[in-house]
Parts: sequence; C-alpha cells; structure tokens
Amino acid sequence: MPTMLKEMDKVELVNLERLAFILKGLSAAEIETLEILLDQEASGTITQSLREMKAGERIPIDEW
Repeated sequence: MPTMLKEMDKVELVNLERLAFILKGLSAAEIETLEILLDQEASGTITQSLREMKAGERIPIDEW
C-alpha cells in the first residue's frame, strides 16, 4: 500500500470541473486550435512548414 501512495504523489491532478468550465468558454476557433495543438501529426506538419518558410523553401500556392 505505501508504494501505491508514493505513486499517487507523482500524478498530476486536474480539476475536471475547472477544465470543463474553461473548455465550455472556448470559441469555435479556439477549440479548433486546441485540436490541432493536441494532434501530434498536425503540430509536426505546422512546425516543419514554419521551418521551411524561415529557410526560404516556400512553394508558391499556384505551384501546389
């Protein structure tokens, strides 16, 4: 039992009521942004695109 209690100390707790309140207050655009941020593949694509843009490796939209 003491081992289980020690493990519980390491867990970060979230106040679910507070989280629900915050989520209910988000606009549609904010929810979409949150979904993108939580999607590792989408975040990776955006990060890669930003790196390419900064490096001057952009592709003009008419060449897509």
